[in-house]
Amino acid sequence: MSSVSIHSRRTISIEPSALGALRRSRTRHFYNESLLAESQRDRIDVVLVSPRNPLNIGAVARAMANFGFAQLAVAAPYAPHWREAKSAIGAPDVLQNARSTECLGDAIAHSTLVIGTGTLTYRKPEQPVVPLPALAPYIADELARGGRISLVFGPEKHGLTRENLSLCHLLVEIPTDARQPSMNLGQAVAVCLYELVAHASALPGSASSDLAVPARSSPAAAPSGSVDLLADLIDQTMTAAGYSPTAMQQANRHDLQLLLRRFRLNRADTHRALGFFRRVLWRLTHPAK
Repeated sequence: MSSVSIHSRRTISIEPSALGALRRSRTRHFYNESLLAESQRDRIDVVLVSPRNPLNIGAVARAMANFGFAQLAVAAPYAPHWREAKSAIGAPDVLQNARSTECLGDAIAHSTLVIGTGTLTYRKPEQPVVPLPALAPYIADELARGGRISLVFGPEKHGLTRENLSLCHLLVEIPTDARQPSMNLGQAVAVCLYELVAHASALPGSASSDLAVPARSSPAAAPSGSVDLLADLIDQTMTAAGYSPTAMQQANRHDLQLLLRRFRLNRADTHRALGFFRRVLWRLTHPAK
């Protein structure tokens, strides 16, 4: 039996097993030490596409603050006064510092990995689908390459459109009951960020890891804005070459967006492709005499 003195006047007896447990508990990590390092969280953007209810945007900001994330972008919001949402309890800075863009393409322009969210109840995916519990390794790998990530959430009523998803590299599925597949926007963001945090302790470079993030041999993919620039140029080249009738141009552009993101071109490859198609387009529009 061991004893611990309290104020030198009385003692409390503690069983050896209990004393050992007490000592071990002092060495355990606190639950919030499993968060990603701040430098990593700053390279993960939460992007909301056309959110309708300012209260939902505020709830998203609060969920982000709960897990230490601060980078919020709102693309084409319906309500003009969404920054004043009172539901952002404890997270007013996240709302005030959020980026506002006219379209999704502008919101993700600097991201090298764009991840769309949703369920597969009403859609047929055209890009790889990753279950939410398996998402953390994809995030870790992209961070290790020096990339930037956008986690994209669609409007409350119908989620991301087919056009929105054509700008995404992956689709992460949030498992829900088929009888109620849709989820509140704030809840969806909270669930996704929690999954990242819950698995962060096993990832190199997290706040609770003693390992440094290893450098990958292959560089990060080109940012989404550069991919869109290449898609525009190829689209112009196809039009100049009379590749397909006007009625098919929108469908061709959709397929082109998906194809380029499957290639995962890096910056150097994208630069070379831009030079190639610029030359071809110039030849098509300036034929030799």
